[in-house]
Amino acid sequence: MEKEPFWKRKTLHEMSRKEWESLCDGCAKCCLVKLEDEDTLEISYTSVGCKLLDGTTCQCTDYKNRQKHVPDCVKLTPDVIDELHWMPPSCAYRLLSEGKDLPDWHPLVSGETESVVRAGMSVRNRTISEEEIDMDDICNFIVDWPKLVAD
Repeated sequence: MEKEPFWKRKTLHEMSRKEWESLCDGCAKCCLVKLEDEDTLEISYTSVGCKLLDGTTCQCTDYKNRQKHVPDCVKLTPDVIDELHWMPPSCAYRLLSEGKDLPDWHPLVSGETESVVRAGMSVRNRTISEEEIDMDDICNFIVDWPKLVAD
């Protein structure tokens, strides 16, 4: 009988650093500028990416030093994931924290990094940099697609 994958056998706290890092599907939705309603605490996602996000590769252009350039960039750990209510609903860290399984399109399940893009779960070629817009107009960039969770 085949052994269950690590994300079904281990808690987030029990995972090795390599296992933890492999949970990231590379969608880059966490790098989108988000707005929070002060009264309802509802999160609205925008199609505006962090100034360090490469919207084609969905990677940070200076990941190692990102907090020097973007001080409020969060270092994701098992200790903080439950506090980050703004993480996209499709995020593997959030899903596992909520007791859910990884979706079929996740690279750990599909075995293909491009499955994220094919499922429409990636920000690839869907963003504009925060440096290219007037932040007073940010409400014009609110979108719903980052909230989707494809099966």
